[in-house]
Amino acid sequence: MSLPDHLIRLTHTWSDALQQRARRNAMVALTACTRRRAEREDVEAFLAARADARRTPVIESSVSLQA
Repeated sequence: MSLPDHLIRLTHTWSDALQQRARRNAMVALTACTRRRAEREDVEAFLAARADARRTPVIESSVSLQA
């Protein structure tokens, strides 16, 4: 005994829609993870630059006009 054609089509349609939704969810999650990683890298670079600036002595290039 086989299933009626409309049930077979419904099953295929349902599984295709489910797979497309899963793919979309995965793409949305990947995009969010990528954004967070980029933000972390930006913050890391900013903090590293600030740490380097604190370690490097600032040499004043001003001239004293007092005699």
